[in-house]
Amino acid sequence: MLIEIKQLTKSYSLGDGEIPVLHGIDLRIDTNEYVAIMGPSGSGKSTLMNILGCLDTPSTGQYLFRGVDVNTLNDDALSAMRNREIGFIFQNFNLLPRLNALQNVELPLIYSGTPSLVRREKTLKALEKVGLSDRVQHKPGELSGGQRQRVAIARALVTNPCILLADEPTGALDSKTGEDIMQLFHELHVDGNTIILITHEQEIADYAHRTIFIRDGLIHSDKIRTFALESHLNDMK
Repeated sequence: MLIEIKQLTKSYSLGDGEIPVLHGIDLRIDTNEYVAIMGPSGSGKSTLMNILGCLDTPSTGQYLFRGVDVNTLNDDALSAMRNREIGFIFQNFNLLPRLNALQNVELPLIYSGTPSLVRREKTLKALEKVGLSDRVQHKPGELSGGQRQRVAIARALVTNPCILLADEPTGALDSKTGEDIMQLFHELHVDGNTIILITHEQEIADYAHRTIFIRDGLIHSDKIRTFALESHLNDMK
């Protein structure tokens, strides 16, 4: 079991009161699953994503990551877990504009203290994996939206994390580029990566093997797709 959440709740303080967002979530995710988490605005899916990514902590309940209770970890341990175990991919790429592709991708390795020669080897390998070996010296402003998202995916991959956590990864892309990025996610999943995808678009969620729908801070459905993903990919072309 990679992730196990038990009766997880989350509330935020507002003045003298609290705003409840998540209400007793139970969830399990295994290694190499491809999961889409869906829900309307205000449903709690972004809050759940932040907790899954160790960017936030639950108010009550338990979050076990590879059997470790995340609530027991201090800030340094949480930071190390985020850097080592979780690759983040965001809608707006979150690339540093003054750095080229290679420099953006190697940032997590710099933070983890990886030696320069090893760092460069891993960075070039990650860029090759997303098809950008010929763009390593290009800055974000010199790349298309799809290429920038591929740089962001390479950055997420470079530490060899056990989870890729993608928040609306095609939201800033046109439909054709979005399909190309989702094809890349499919290939990464086939390679053995665990992917958790946050989206409000059904056509994007359809790429995943399992779809969890959240409304009003509760899981309303949790469905595993039974048809071949390859058929869906062909239909989307």
